Amino acid sequence: MDGVLNALKPAGMTSHDVVDVLRGLTGQRRVGHTGTLDPGAAGVLVLVVGRATKIAEFLTASDKAYRVEVTFGVATDSGDAFGRQVRTADAAAVTEARVRDLLPQFTGPIRQIPPMTSAVKVGGVRLYRRARRGEEVEVPPREVTIFHLALLRFWPGPTPRALLDMECSKGTYVRALARDLGEALGPGAHASFMLRRRAGRFTLEESRTLEELGALAQGGRLADALLPMDDALADLPVVDLAPGQRRAILEGTPLPLFKIPDWQRLPAEAPIRLRDRGVLIALGRVEEGALRPFRVLSGPA
Repeated sequence: MDGVLNALKPAGMTSHDVVDVLRGLTGQRRVGHTGTLDPGAAGVLVLVVGRATKIAEFLTASDKAYRVEVTFGVATDSGDAFGRQVRTADAAAVTEARVRDLLPQFTGPIRQIPPMTSAVKVGGVRLYRRARRGEEVEVPPREVTIFHLALLRFWPGPTPRALLDMECSKGTYVRALARDLGEALGPGAHASFMLRRRAGRFTLEESRTLEELGALAQGGRLADALLPMDDALADLPVVDLAPGQRRAILEGTPLPLFKIPDWQRLPAEAPIRLRDRGVLIALGRVEEGALRPFRVLSGPA
């Protein structure tokens, strides 16, 4: 059982909790995810099973899309509803117009400081571990890009709420955005609900709940939910190998470029899918006049 799975993570579970559920359903240990989704968030979590764990790194760089509800007037140490309240204030002065006018300042390349409860490492130690020990450390900002940020709905009051739609680059913290919006407007804020609706090509509409995956497993049809590795990497360039080239690739032997039809079209940097009879068997790169396999995904013929 090898492939990529689009799971719908419920709020309150960690990404590793979902991995453990799938390990139980598949009966194998080789299960991972392609990018952590906060425990307080729900939505698309892309999992890799079996040999597909070898391609996880090529699925993590995709951009993401979210729906987030921001509640003003309440700030938490985690930036979401699962954290400890650290500040409250009357936020009635926060209006729909003020929120709408502020959003362009957070669109495009921005610098974010990851929350202390995140998995980012500082000095080789994850921030959430330092937070549990009560440590205070200076967290360096990171540059991320928010491609789209729009206000969908606004509810006024002493703790007003705003529903935002956003698309962003890998590494963007949605709860950090909520925190920073609250600081910019004055009374503080947190992300009271977060839903990841897309991770790269994987959408919320196509994701499967844990209950659905459990039902498939009971019926012996869990493999039906797995996307083949070749399809998951469909945005990468591809070379269909000629007869007799499979063994060389599986043994890690480079192929001279003159043996590859139209080799001039191959990029010099990006990974390239190497297929034998329509089946993905390896990933390769163009190096020193040859197509060199660097990640073998299939066994011997």
